Amino acid sequence: MERGRPPKFKTPEEMQQAVDAYFAQCLADGDVATVTGLAFSLNLTRQGLIEYSEKLAFSDTVKRAKLRVEMAIEQRLLTGGSPAGAIFNLKNNFGWKDKSEQEITGKDGGPIETKTKTLVVVGVGNTDQNS
Repeated sequence: MERGRPPKFKTPEEMQQAVDAYFAQCLADGDVATVTGLAFSLNLTRQGLIEYSEKLAFSDTVKRAKLRVEMAIEQRLLTGGSPAGAIFNLKNNFGWKDKSEQEITGKDGGPIETKTKTLVVVGVGNTDQNS
């Protein structure tokens, strides 16, 4: 027996219709799709959207919807003005991250050469003058 509120969507197809309506409305209004906007239009919270994504029957529907949001934000990043908001969103909602790589080589791209010096001390004994 299932507890709690009845689900908002009984089938993935029903949810897909609501998802499609959200993206159509964004296009008509000239708005950028967002995860929060998607959840709101589906009458869910962000957590509710995550919970639907964990249900096997709805997983693909939610993943594809979030992929459409990610694509819209990525397009805005590449074509819009200030990218800071889009970058923040992509990092926090879609796992994007800054990555830098460094390659350290020796002369002319060869291996790094190391030299080891060994210091040998011989004949060290008692230097006390009174002995």
